[in-house]
Formats: sequence, C-alpha cells, structure tokens
Amino acid sequence: MQIYNITMVPFIMGVVELLKMLGLPKKFAALASVVLGAVIGIVYINPNDILQGLLIGLSLGLSASGLYSGTKNTIEAFNK
Repeated sequence: MQIYNITMVPFIMGVVELLKMLGLPKKFAALASVVLGAVIGIVYINPNDILQGLLIGLSLGLSASGLYSGTKNTIEAFNK
C-alpha cells in the first residue's frame, strides 16, 4: 500500500456520513465503512490482486470506523 491511499480513510468517513444523512441507520455505519473500504480496496487500490486489495480495503474501512468512533468518544468526554 502506498502512502497516498491513506487519503481513502476520510473519503470513506465522508461517504458513510452521507449515507447516514440519506437514511442509513447509525448502527450500520461501521458495517458500511468496512464494506466500502473492501470495495475500494479491490476495485481501486489493487484490482490485480483481490486478496491483497481486500486486506488493504478492510484496513482502510476499519480505520475510518475507528477514527470516527474515537473522535466522537473524545468529544463526548470533553463535553462532560
């Protein structure tokens, strides 16, 4: 994975937020993030090696989900 592919993390977060605004229940946001990451990994990042693309995509999707969750929890802790 090249370093510029890490820019996919905020992109995934943005698409998931858009999906939530369009009606996706919040409980499915993490799943949507992982699925979107897997699709991006296979189709965009490494279409020649599906397994490697899937692994990278899952990492990106999980990173996006964790970044969102961690930021939300930190903000909630400071607001208390």
